[in-house]
Amino acid sequence: MEAPALRPVAHRVAMYDMDRTITRAGTYSGFLMHVARRRQPWRLLLLPLVGLAGLAYSLRLIDRARLKAINLRLLVGRRFSRTEIAPLAESYADKVVARGLHPAALDQIAADRAAGYRLLLATASFHLYVDAIARRLGMDDVLATRLDEPDGGDHIHARLSGDNCYGDAKFARITGWLADNAITREDAHIRAYSDHVSDHPMLRFADEAVATTPSRKLRRLAPRMGWQVVDWRGRR
Repeated sequence: MEAPALRPVAHRVAMYDMDRTITRAGTYSGFLMHVARRRQPWRLLLLPLVGLAGLAYSLRLIDRARLKAINLRLLVGRRFSRTEIAPLAESYADKVVARGLHPAALDQIAADRAAGYRLLLATASFHLYVDAIARRLGMDDVLATRLDEPDGGDHIHARLSGDNCYGDAKFARITGWLADNAITREDAHIRAYSDHVSDHPMLRFADEAVATTPSRKLRRLAPRMGWQVVDWRGRR
């Protein structure tokens, strides 16, 4: 991506969505299947219930956050140990990084890093495995969906803690992160990359917005907003 001349600022931040922006496909379902196959294969018998939950979501009987919690409960469990899941999160991250990334996204991440940008990964996927992927990508900070840890210990419950980090909720997390890091909007140059129209608040906020291998709705919106459109499939 060819970068325009930048005004002098104290902070440079590059914000990346993850699923289908950096990765070739979504990672949430893949993670659940990865864990179920290696930990409790009998849970694969519950896949018809996963399908019913998906149908309920498509009929707008449940929201996206509820769908994610239901599927996690079915394929991983109502309550599980972090120490037990952590090795599976690491092996899943290895799998994603080995075969599931857009090479052109990696090139852009490297270019932003070399240009002095602080790299922020902002995704609706779970911290439970996103943190492992982020470490492999060399991200500086991560915003992702949190799960409930009511006892403050090793056990995690299959329910979300706070909002699903998606759309407006993701942008609220971003503005909170900026405030926590004493980064004011007027003193920062911000780049944002996403494939999906749900990230329009983040893209609209950026100085440079890039629609990466965009969904149909984002492909229509981007030219009207003056956002760059790139196709990262199969490029190096």
